[in-house]
Amino acid sequence: MYRLGIDLGGTKIECAILEPNGRVLARQRVPTEAEKGVTHILGNIKEIIDKVTSWVTTGFSIGIAMFCGSILYLALGNKDISIATETMLQGLYHKYTLLAIPLFILAADIMNIGSIADRLLRFSEALVGRFRGGLGHVNVVSSLIFSGMSGSAIADAVGMGKIIIHMMTKNGKYPISYAAAITAATATIGPIIPPSIPMVMYALVSDASIGYLFAAGILPGLLMAFCMGVTNAIVARRRGFPVEPPTPIRELPKITWNAFPALMLPVILLGGIYGGVMTPTEAAAVAAFYALVISIFLYRSVSFKDFFGALTKSSKSTAAIGMLIAGALAFNYVLTREDVPDTVALWLSQFDLTPKTFLFFVIILMTGLGCVLEAGPILLVIVPIFVPAALAVGVDIIHLGIVVVVNAMIGLITPPVGMLLFIVANITKAKMADIIRDVIP
Repeated sequence: MYRLGIDLGGTKIECAILEPNGRVLARQRVPTEAEKGVTHILGNIKEIIDKVTSWVTTGFSIGIAMFCGSILYLALGNKDISIATETMLQGLYHKYTLLAIPLFILAADIMNIGSIADRLLRFSEALVGRFRGGLGHVNVVSSLIFSGMSGSAIADAVGMGKIIIHMMTKNGKYPISYAAAITAATATIGPIIPPSIPMVMYALVSDASIGYLFAAGILPGLLMAFCMGVTNAIVARRRGFPVEPPTPIRELPKITWNAFPALMLPVILLGGIYGGVMTPTEAAAVAAFYALVISIFLYRSVSFKDFFGALTKSSKSTAAIGMLIAGALAFNYVLTREDVPDTVALWLSQFDLTPKTFLFFVIILMTGLGCVLEAGPILLVIVPIFVPAALAVGVDIIHLGIVVVVNAMIGLITPPVGMLLFIVANITKAKMADIIRDVIP
């Protein structure tokens, strides 16, 4: 006589057919409600993922692909597409913090066209250029200072990177691949030290405080800069990189005075934000205005033509980011309508994850996604799925933001899609394989 056995094991239910002697003939686990929900959600979302992927591979931008895929998914499901469009428009026009993105981009572009970057590099060279591998240290310090002004890794690599790469490769002092690799690596400090454009994006999807995110990024950014400096020192000693002539002590006051107005920008921004004088968005406007004033009236290094070029460049960058945000808002509406974040939170709750275990899982996931996705899609599309789950397991939303942003920046120097790797490769014309080999440390 065969028997049917049912095992109620916590949140799991198993059914089995047993022989008279107790041997199991067949066993089947009954999915829980959370697992059924996840399976249902994944099946529904698979359609939109397939459409977005196909459009991206045929040349569509990610933002347009996400928007069109979301609208098509809703239309094919006989659902109201007007709400998705309204949600996108409301998100773009009523999110005051989004204004910080174009203003920080403009500030970075103004600093790149003027002599601010040159003065900061000269100041950094006077500080740390006297040590072995000194120009590598200059690269780290200048990126650390510049990060307190721009908030963009790409702006750092394109602006400051061009100058420092030329300095490092002049007369064959450093291998061109190493100059490109350390420039790409140090550029990742930019969005960690406040101000930070990726943190503004994270705040948009998580409702976290931008001020708290900026404050939480200071220590990790400093630790990253310190570790990069130590690594450069070790590599310089092993590979016999040159020692630059030390800057005479009598020239230090003049060099510092020339760079002083530029060095005051991070002080004004952070002091204004944490002193309660201005919001992060207002600080972005102050950064752009201050950079313009000192470049035109004090340093006299920016012409009207240069300024117009900076406006044009920043407008194009803002439009690209705006399309990405618009597509992400429509995509996130679909995720919310299908109850994806809450379902994922319910599913993860079965595993009794501790906050540390959850963060470890997030780090592994973000590192893997960073190999194939840019930072923007990760922050705007993937992160909203895990925010409710993070809150459910007791992870602080600010802590999660720093972990996500740091890993997204690591993705910028991780092949095959590392954006910074392609930027420095285009600047230096070095082989990608050589750059990847030197960026690994």
